[in-house]
Amino acid sequence: MSDLYNQAAQQPPRTGLFLLQALILGVFCLFSVRLWYLQIHQGEDFARRAIENQLRQESVFSPRGLIRDRNGELLAVNEPAYALGLIREDCPDIDKTLHQVAAWTGADFESLKAVYAKKRKRVKPFEPLTLVPDLSFGQVALIDANKLRWPGLEVQVRPRRRYLYGKLLAHVLGYVAEANEEELGKEPELALGDNVGKQGIEYMLEDRMRGVKGLVQYEVDVNGRRLQERVLKHPRAGHEISLSIDLGLQKVAMDWLAEEAGGVAVIDADTGQLWALATSPSYDSNDFTVGLSSKQWAALRDDPLHPMQNRVIQSVYPPGSVFKHVVAGAGLHYGAIDPYETVVCNGAVRLGKHIFRCWRKGGHGKVDMEKALVQSCDVYFYKLGKKLSVDRMSEFAQACGFGEKTGILLPHEKGGNIPTREWKRKRFGEAWQGGDNLNMAIGQGYTLVTPLQVARFFAGVLNGGKLLKPLLLKDEKTEVQGKIPLTGSQLARLRNALIETVNDDHGTCRRIRTKGVAVGGKTGTAQVVRLTDELKALKDDEIPYRFRDHGWMAAIAEKDGRRFAIAVLVEHGLHGGSGAGPVVKAVIDYLFQNEVHKNPEARKAKARAAKLIKLPAKPKPKSKPKSKSAGGAHAN
Repeated sequence: MSDLYNQAAQQPPRTGLFLLQALILGVFCLFSVRLWYLQIHQGEDFARRAIENQLRQESVFSPRGLIRDRNGELLAVNEPAYALGLIREDCPDIDKTLHQVAAWTGADFESLKAVYAKKRKRVKPFEPLTLVPDLSFGQVALIDANKLRWPGLEVQVRPRRRYLYGKLLAHVLGYVAEANEEELGKEPELALGDNVGKQGIEYMLEDRMRGVKGLVQYEVDVNGRRLQERVLKHPRAGHEISLSIDLGLQKVAMDWLAEEAGGVAVIDADTGQLWALATSPSYDSNDFTVGLSSKQWAALRDDPLHPMQNRVIQSVYPPGSVFKHVVAGAGLHYGAIDPYETVVCNGAVRLGKHIFRCWRKGGHGKVDMEKALVQSCDVYFYKLGKKLSVDRMSEFAQACGFGEKTGILLPHEKGGNIPTREWKRKRFGEAWQGGDNLNMAIGQGYTLVTPLQVARFFAGVLNGGKLLKPLLLKDEKTEVQGKIPLTGSQLARLRNALIETVNDDHGTCRRIRTKGVAVGGKTGTAQVVRLTDELKALKDDEIPYRFRDHGWMAAIAEKDGRRFAIAVLVEHGLHGGSGAGPVVKAVIDYLFQNEVHKNPEARKAKARAAKLIKLPAKPKPKSKPKSKSAGGAHAN
């Protein structure tokens, strides 16, 4: 019989059936394990990711604290600004989108790409990465109209700092700018693109003024469009600050410093509050808030007048004759002088082989302490400096607050220099010489001070000897940091000498007399370079700007219980009376007469022209010099 009819031979092989069942069982187990992995082991994580794709969170910027002057005038505010952000996970083609952003904004593509590469490390894929921090209204409209064609782009609204008076208060207010990597690392609450204080009060009070950011959660659809949002945490604004600065007085000071390089400090002699702290030239704080271009930065950096320098606290100068009140005070304190004892000034004094001259060639004749201060006799102070020597002059000057920082609420303050024997030995490897005493006694040599230190010292002379901490905040409590080591009668002598310097017909501060106000003053002229015979032969207006002496004036003024000390320094101002005196007079008229006097245009033009003056060329030699070193004119 054929196998065709044999049913036993037609049964499927049993091993195949087993294999099929095993295969089905294996697939079932595989799906079960995968299901367990997705639903149980990783379920929570995938659920979270799904929610994140649907729900996003975004910080809400907190407004920075406002800044006002002592009268409530706004100085720094916040205004809305528009930035362009890119959400990576919503953007299908990054390079193509960056090209389009460059076309819209005029930005360089490579620069945008560099910004993107730098920031992407700190920004999550679903968070906006700021590409352009400041968009114009036209750019906002253009981007918004094309938003659907370029998914991932988002216009962000954020507060931007605005300084209402630009250059007027730049050295006091400072500025804010985008936080750098170091700042981001130190402050966990900062995010990329956040602004922080970089200079001035903005820097010193960063913690108080920044505020606390809020948090909002919103739902998006598959195209990234917002559907609903909910505030999780409300932002908290930064604290408002009121400065002690008087805006009107600051304007007066800056106007009278126009076209000059210098500084003005006006301090309330009883509270230590600063009513004006002006530095010229200046810069516009607003340039930093929108992002300074490399061209703008190079212009500021390379400006020979250094507009970023706060000259009132960061620049140090020889004090010239304004230091004579410190030396006179030392003479009284150590009993080195009888204030009625007279000294004969013949116009010069000899020390060894050197002759030290008085500024008045013919001399002042017989002078006592007051007359020496009123007429600024150098010979009197040469002799006093010789008596005191550096040890006692340095000790007394340091007790008067010179040689150390005042502690003002501004960064990078300098303390100046009050030399000692040890200092010179370390600095130059030389012993202190007798001539150094004479130079120090008239505020020359190695002594360096800031205008703020000078203002604080004269405020102390006016208020009974208290050395007050200079304050910039209106609500700060007065702080006495020290005391000028003089008795009341000794301080009165110094005050009377200041007042006589204004009222006496031979006084050097006659130009600041003000009707109805008790005014005192002291001029100072600080030599910048040793004058050559060539420079001595020139008239004032012919001396090149950089060789001109600095002009100082320190003043006190009092009326109806209000007392102020004023220090003005005009770099290369030639003389204290003509260079700094008009600035002091304008300040006093504002404070006590409620008058605002404008700086004449002719004075500004003269200051502008001074910077262009060069040394007159030497006459050409009749015959050719034999060697290269014998020819050519030298500026110094």
